[in-house]
Amino acid sequence: MLDTELDILLSELATESRCRTIPAQGRPDMTDLCSNDYLGLGQRSEEWRDEFLCRFPDASMTSSASRLLSRRQYHHALLEDKLEELYRRPALVFNSGYHANVGCIGALNLPSTLFVADKLIHASAIDGLRTCGANFIRFRHNDTEHLERIIATKGSDFRHIVIIVESVYSMDGDLAPLDALIKLKRKDDRIVLYVDEAHGVGVFGEHGLGLCEQTNCIKDINLIVGTAGKALASMGAYTICSTSMKRWLLNSARPFIFSTALPPACCAWTLLMLEKMTTMHTEREHLQHLWQWLGNRLNRPAYSQIIPYLTGDAAKALTLADHLHTAGLDVLPIRRPTVPPGGERLRISLNALLTESDLKPFITILNSYQ
Repeated sequence: MLDTELDILLSELATESRCRTIPAQGRPDMTDLCSNDYLGLGQRSEEWRDEFLCRFPDASMTSSASRLLSRRQYHHALLEDKLEELYRRPALVFNSGYHANVGCIGALNLPSTLFVADKLIHASAIDGLRTCGANFIRFRHNDTEHLERIIATKGSDFRHIVIIVESVYSMDGDLAPLDALIKLKRKDDRIVLYVDEAHGVGVFGEHGLGLCEQTNCIKDINLIVGTAGKALASMGAYTICSTSMKRWLLNSARPFIFSTALPPACCAWTLLMLEKMTTMHTEREHLQHLWQWLGNRLNRPAYSQIIPYLTGDAAKALTLADHLHTAGLDVLPIRRPTVPPGGERLRISLNALLTESDLKPFITILNSYQ
């Protein structure tokens, strides 16, 4: 009976053009406009295979236990040491960005804490808030005036107020108003700033540490979450925080405590990619040129490497994605519940290996579609 009910539900999703499948392996001649390999490190990984094997010949493929129960910590510690050197603050490695958000938010849910989250924060943060039973309110996207009103009207009974934002929003590609948030924080010592830099790492900042580095506010953010699974072409995530916060996360972040740790080999590879990423100034400049160039030709503002092309309808998004795929352009449709009804779109994700010539066929097809 269960399978029958599931088949009915899946049929309803298919009718709405919302039934997902795992994409097939892409053709090698496809132009990548869908992955989060923002610097092209993933596509170039073969270049560093020999260096990796030479430097880390003993990096195991399994940690065999959680971080708190494993003796295989050497490569995790190397990675955290490098992160602490770059950010000049303590760092803690997690298994994924999802784990980091769920674990850190749960750990921050102390008595008398109110979370105020941007309307468009990632699903992992929403799941973190729901899982730990947090008191939370969502403010209108990037609307700091609305945020201030919520704090003024709802926050008086709370000892801690945690504001959660993304530096670069994963579906719209726009940027958090970090300067305004820091000014707000300085007016109220109860405020804790939590910034998810998943899509900022590698792309923004002199060393690619994210929008917090570019705006020179790393020291003003209580907790920064970065990921290794996007621009760093690896797997895992990390938090940048205070010494006390790191010790607290070690003792209270459930995904950290109760999950088998990342393989040491993965941490070693992340370390190598981190070293490469910090020197890729030319790639970052080229990527910025690309998004500005494409935004101008699409007649829409482009704030980052992520540029949405709204269709407002799931079937239209699927049709356009198929049309582009036939032309050798790999762009995937985004549908509910990832975006709200009417927000269906193509999510154009640029990387530093692309050129203007690669993007011209894409522009031609979109213009003909309009």
